[in-house]
Amino acid sequence: MSDARYSIGIDLGTTHCALSYVDTSASDGEKTAQGVLPIAQLTGPGAIDNLDLLPSFLYLPHPDELASGDLYLPWTGQREFAVGEFARSRGAATPIRLVSSAKSWLCHPGVDRRAAILPNDAPPEVARVSPLESSVRYLTHLREAWDHAHPDAPFSEQDITVTIPASFDPAARELTAEAAEGAGYGRMTLLEEPQAALYSWIQKSAGGWRKQVKVGDIILVVDVGGGTTDLSLIAVIEREGNLELHRVAVGEHILLGGDNMDLALAHVVARKLAAQGTQADAWQLRALTYACRSAKETLLSDPATDTVPLVVPSRGSKLIGGSIRTELTRAELTQTILDGFFPQVDSAARPVSRARVGLTQLGLPYAQDAGITRHLAAFLGRQVGALAELEGLNTTAAQGASFLHPTAVLFNGGVFKSPLLVERIMGTLNNWLTAEGAAPARLLEGADLDLAVARGAAYYGYVRRGQGVRIRGGTARAYYIAIESAMPAVPGLEPPVQALCVAPFGMEEGTDAELPAQEFGLVVGEPVHFRFFGSSVRRQDQVGTLLDFWGPEELQELDEIQATLPASGRTAGEVVPVKLHARVTEAGTLELEAMPRGSDERWKVEFDVRGNVSA
Repeated sequence: MSDARYSIGIDLGTTHCALSYVDTSASDGEKTAQGVLPIAQLTGPGAIDNLDLLPSFLYLPHPDELASGDLYLPWTGQREFAVGEFARSRGAATPIRLVSSAKSWLCHPGVDRRAAILPNDAPPEVARVSPLESSVRYLTHLREAWDHAHPDAPFSEQDITVTIPASFDPAARELTAEAAEGAGYGRMTLLEEPQAALYSWIQKSAGGWRKQVKVGDIILVVDVGGGTTDLSLIAVIEREGNLELHRVAVGEHILLGGDNMDLALAHVVARKLAAQGTQADAWQLRALTYACRSAKETLLSDPATDTVPLVVPSRGSKLIGGSIRTELTRAELTQTILDGFFPQVDSAARPVSRARVGLTQLGLPYAQDAGITRHLAAFLGRQVGALAELEGLNTTAAQGASFLHPTAVLFNGGVFKSPLLVERIMGTLNNWLTAEGAAPARLLEGADLDLAVARGAAYYGYVRRGQGVRIRGGTARAYYIAIESAMPAVPGLEPPVQALCVAPFGMEEGTDAELPAQEFGLVVGEPVHFRFFGSSVRRQDQVGTLLDFWGPEELQELDEIQATLPASGRTAGEVVPVKLHARVTEAGTLELEAMPRGSDERWKVEFDVRGNVSA
């Protein structure tokens, strides 16, 4: 058991970061002493303030842009960059020097996430950083802010939990762990954000959660963050007379969230400006996007505000004389987000694939369909059989159901500060349930939409010590490696591919998978690549299960994996028979190893995160 005094939870968000902590020395059972760290950060040139949230923005100023001391931090002195509130506000006026959405870039398989590619549309004279380095800088700032505020309890001696989207694949999880290690995080564990939100709800209830949910409940967690929409299902079961929570499913990776909404609002305002005779160029549209993000947050958090002014500076008299001045109204916000992102659809609706248009301007592979309710319908439809083998549920799926029926809903994410959005999803979901003769789902009240993830992560670290209630479920997917069949070359016909399960659904942290009998022949002295798949619906496959065919909804192709076997003691180019061994680490990352026949050697099989295209 850890002897650390604090369990620290880090929400590494797309638009905001936060740090919460539980003082384990002052906590007992479900009664916890929990707080949120006011994060010291620059709010203007040379101005320091303590804020609950650290905006996930990195500003890279020109060497002559700021005066000496303007980027001074109490614990480091002068720096050549800024993160947090000052970075966000300064970058809104000079967006070509602003790094944003680093978390979304970190999980983008089409780029080299260790390469200096951000800001992705900056001119050559602007210094760039990698998505990995950007994440390191946010995490480093949080560590330094903690040590500055708690010199008697060094960050390095505490238990740390960092949150990630439930839909992150193994490569993105590994990169997040690498960023944490680069920021000086020692004892670090990864936790899925929807689980963190539910942990926070449990902690805030001070034990009262058991009166709000019952055995047989299926809790749907809808988490719409700055960069992703995360969907999870958690069942309430009974085991040995006690209530337990069991995570039964997570959604696919959906790059759809506040960033998309900000860009959509910017286009709405740009069309309004064009109708008034003012045409914004691409640079100003990006600045307008950042301005709309701030305006959106104001309107969602302050019901008394109906209009927020927007000011976008001009780049010179040849474009537009003076700054662009306009406004974003509550009516525009509601219509754009409610109708565009939360349309009323039936349960048979599915996301539409079509050619990308405006949303590709930032260079990220956003979801092609912005309708979150359609993604929700697809998720519940895919998981209709998810409860079939779950013991202790004391309930069965409705006969003839076309989708899994949730009984309760927990929301997370700042967009849900708008009651209209909560009502839209609850109304849409309950219409689906009514149509299939099911009882309506109820809303779990009391969520902290800004700080729930950080608070839940800190509580999870406390729970891992054997205190409170723990959500169980293991890995959210089963993982497979492709095996290409040996056959003569036939023009126009690719060799058949089989999928070998190397890690089953639900592997718990700190466990190993039994070695499959299948051996691979790997060439020593040069890198070898494998195709890699994941499945959130194939729950019965065990290590060594070999699939000859599968449906398009069953397996999704992920980042390649690669291995480079040392040639020492062997001839370069020699083919060595190996077996693959899977392990889920205590930190929550998936590790694969190649083990040569007749040897105790183990070679790490790594995820290929270099990307196949440039940014």
